[in-house]
Amino acid sequence: MAREMLYEESAGSTRAAKESKLYTLFKVFAIIFFVLAGIVALTFFMTILDYILVNFESALARLIQTLPWVFLMLLFGGTGLVFWFLKNRFNVGYDYIFVQDELRITKVFNGKKRKFLTTIHADQILKLGWADRDSYEDTLRGLGNKKPKIFTPNRAPAEGKEFIYIFVSGSIEKSLYVIECRQTLLEYLVYAAGRNKLEQR
Repeated sequence: MAREMLYEESAGSTRAAKESKLYTLFKVFAIIFFVLAGIVALTFFMTILDYILVNFESALARLIQTLPWVFLMLLFGGTGLVFWFLKNRFNVGYDYIFVQDELRITKVFNGKKRKFLTTIHADQILKLGWADRDSYEDTLRGLGNKKPKIFTPNRAPAEGKEFIYIFVSGSIEKSLYVIECRQTLLEYLVYAAGRNKLEQR
């Protein structure tokens, strides 16, 4: 029977103030290029419409002459898309919600937009431990070339937190996760998965 426990925690970027400004800057640039692409597109279609209404027979020739407008429209639109997607690399965080013997992990963009990533069930956990200890390296070597899934935006844990690894056996394959949390969340995981799953070395 699942235990009635609930614990919530977040791992935000330690550079959140700076990255939030970069996120906004990239978003503004994206919007500017989208607007420019829209203006070029409107000008292009109005020009083509005018050619057709004035002289339909010469419309094809005129269309060829306006191809630079199409290139410009695609250039502005493509640049806008690049900025739009790159902004999501800044000020990224993760929410961890432990409820009823499972850990739900969600990715957070700039403190607003959320994307659900995965759910880790306690009965799937093979091992738990600290990512700065030998047991993590041993587990990582056992995965061969498969990379761990890092669910933290930081290279070093924030004050009062630690990098914790969770080794899980899924329905298809085994996976290694790394999260950044306080000791409290680790205690919940150990309680749910069993103390024998905690690696000390």
